[in-house]
Amino acid sequence: MKNQAPLQNLSDFDNKSLLIVDDDNPFRERLARAMEKKGFEVLQAESVQKGKDVVKVKKPGFAVVDLRLNDGNGLEVVKEIQSSNSLSRIIMLTGYGNIPTAVAAIKEGAIDYLAKPADADDVEKALLADPSKKAAPPENPMSADRVKWEHIHRVFELCNRNVSETARRLKMHRRTLQRILSKRSPK
Repeated sequence: MKNQAPLQNLSDFDNKSLLIVDDDNPFRERLARAMEKKGFEVLQAESVQKGKDVVKVKKPGFAVVDLRLNDGNGLEVVKEIQSSNSLSRIIMLTGYGNIPTAVAAIKEGAIDYLAKPADADDVEKALLADPSKKAAPPENPMSADRVKWEHIHRVFELCNRNVSETARRLKMHRRTLQRILSKRSPK
């Protein structure tokens, strides 16, 4: 038997607008269509600046914001949403899940933090979860191998794809790192 946090109904909320800020256009479009079918009034933005512009015009009741965008950090959009509507429920999405960014997202006002790829059901559960109840564990969490792979690739990207610098920072041999980088991501 699953122990799930009870969900609130979307009909309980006056403001059903949902802002989705993500620079991955196909993902954003798919998520927007799915969330519209669930009853949300969806607004979209593909950058930090466009996200901020939408927030100034329409103060969303809900938001799904990618952490890493082409023109900056999604936390800037979260700050803008929180300053315009402190009751807004914000979910951070990222392909690079780690503890410091999760803590930063929560401090800025996000109510949850999901790793990509998150489907519409995961997003809906996170947005409508009762904040006074403990969240249910994820159905399909990332494996330990996948978490390790994500971390290595994140450091690699932060080092501007420099293998030697990445190996030095991860305290591993350069050839070992090259072998890991040449493999596909684990499930």
